[in-house]
Parts: sequence; structure tokens; C-alpha cells
Amino acid sequence: MQDPRAEIQRVLEHATREIVEIVQRLVIETVQARLGGLTDDLVPVSRGGADRPPARKAPVAAPRARGAKRTQAELDALTGRIAAFITRNPGLRVEQINRELGTSTKDLALPIKKLLADKVIRSKGAKRATAYFPAKG
Repeated sequence: MQDPRAEIQRVLEHATREIVEIVQRLVIETVQARLGGLTDDLVPVSRGGADRPPARKAPVAAPRARGAKRTQAELDALTGRIAAFITRNPGLRVEQINRELGTSTKDLALPIKKLLADKVIRSKGAKRATAYFPAKG
């Protein structure tokens, strides 16, 4: 008969390996699910702390002259990106959305107003604590 301590150690090592494999598969599946449907210019939001890597910024469009208005196509594209992002990442504030999309609050003000008016998204809270959610179906 084997030493009981050695037997317990062997069983624990086997169980630990299996748990690690399961967790690795779960992490891979979760990451793949989160990345599914994303374009290269968007990164899923991690609700973690400062230990997460910085977000990739969206490609910057050609600079406009100071005071020049955005074209309707630019506004529509940004509005669509914001709506899709909020759908995938509900409950974020505008600063968090900016960080992930590589935009500024000024860039998002008009598209967010349009999405709220069209009832594509809804907001909760006030001032800087306003969080955005997809509109209820």
C-alpha cells in the first residue's frame, strides 16, 4: 500500500491540472465570445482596475479645419459605433466610453443626444455619474 500522503498529493495534483485546463478553456471561450463581432478599432471593456492594458484607440479620421463640422457620414458612423459599444458594454460612463473608443466627450455629446432621442439607448444618473444602457426592448 502506498503512503497516504503521497496518494493525496497525487490526487490533488491531478485535480489541479484538470481545474487549470477547464479554467483555460473557459477564459478562451469568454474572450472569443467578447471579441466576436468586434471590429479592429474596438476593444471590449474590462471592468477591472488599473492592471488592465490600455485600450487601442480607433483610427483617427483626417483632421478637420478648426471649427469645421463633421459630415453626416462621420456622425452616422460614430453614432453606430457608440450604439454597438453600449449594447456590448452597458452601464459605462462617458469617460469610460471615451477611453475605450479613443474619443473625447466633445466628440460623443451629439451622437449620444441623438441615440437618447431615438430611444436606442437610455441613461441613468446625472452629470458625471450618468451611465448609458441599451434601451429596453
